[in-house]
Amino acid sequence: MNSQNHDATSPAKAPDLRLVAWEVTRSCNLACSHCRAEAHPEPYPGELDTAQARSLIDTFPQVGNPVVIFTGGEPLLRPDIFELISYADSQGLRCVMAPNGTLITPENAKEIKSSGIQRCSISIDGPTAQEHDLLRGVPGAFEQSMAGIEYLKSAGVEFQINTTVTKDNLDKFKDIFNLARDLGAVAWHIFMLVPTGRGADLRDQFISARQYEDVLNWFYDFRKTTDMHLKATCAPHYYRIMRQRAREENVDVTRENFGLDAMSRGCLGGIGFCFISHVGQVQPCGYLELDCGNIKTTPFPEIWQSSQHFNALRDISAYKGKCGKCEFHRVCGGCRARAYTMSGDYLAQEPLCSYEPVKS
Repeated sequence: MNSQNHDATSPAKAPDLRLVAWEVTRSCNLACSHCRAEAHPEPYPGELDTAQARSLIDTFPQVGNPVVIFTGGEPLLRPDIFELISYADSQGLRCVMAPNGTLITPENAKEIKSSGIQRCSISIDGPTAQEHDLLRGVPGAFEQSMAGIEYLKSAGVEFQINTTVTKDNLDKFKDIFNLARDLGAVAWHIFMLVPTGRGADLRDQFISARQYEDVLNWFYDFRKTTDMHLKATCAPHYYRIMRQRAREENVDVTRENFGLDAMSRGCLGGIGFCFISHVGQVQPCGYLELDCGNIKTTPFPEIWQSSQHFNALRDISAYKGKCGKCEFHRVCGGCRARAYTMSGDYLAQEPLCSYEPVKS
């Protein structure tokens, strides 16, 4: 055990784990320009074997009843993926998957359904093949993902569309939403770009703090125009903006009015969410590469309950700058990955927030 990353005595009972993103493999058939993992198609050394993976699944119910996101890389490149999903499903865990869509076939779509996957998320970053393929790095990716979605629909698998926000697609959001709606998606999630992996090279695509605010205000208004579930991810500011706007409109922030957004907070890393890498390293999220422990040497529940980094993220007094004194801290928290990649300190204030706290 690494004493730097673990504290034998947790200051308080750890919160329940609500959501875990598990990178079952880092191998991927695409070369997306914003990929946090800088993934390549070849196998990666040190990935968890089937026995280790099944043992990890056994520990999830010990820390809560988390939704398990089988992600990658491209999870369909893992040979035993359906065995692992079926095993997790047999433990009563809600299983979802994040494939890129290009490797879905009529045959494996049926396996996705029968293994226990409740929903797939497919990333679409432009309303046309030209715009999407440019970011994905492989010609034909758009059409292959469209075909994959149709196979999921035929197999009866629910799906959502995820979109990474860049300067180039800001003005295409309505078109991307319309595409998602016309395809029959049950949800549309927008992801604010975090500058890690290949994404660090997309500096000309980073939006400013002002644009960030504008996008999330637009998103707040746009959600009123549709019954589709919309969610802003890696966008903790939205939970502040939602409350500010609701107050102005004299609307209560309740589950009836805002769905699960009313019950959640912005950055959940280390609080209700964590990421497990292809080699078993536990992190607050996929974009924040802090070594909180490895499940090959330390039981996952011990890492979740006792990691020094997780305990810091759960302690409001540990946050610095305006994030530490902001009256919206409990519902926002700032993006810890952006703080880390842009300032070198994961507890520093969110670098792309223009809000000034009322507290002095």
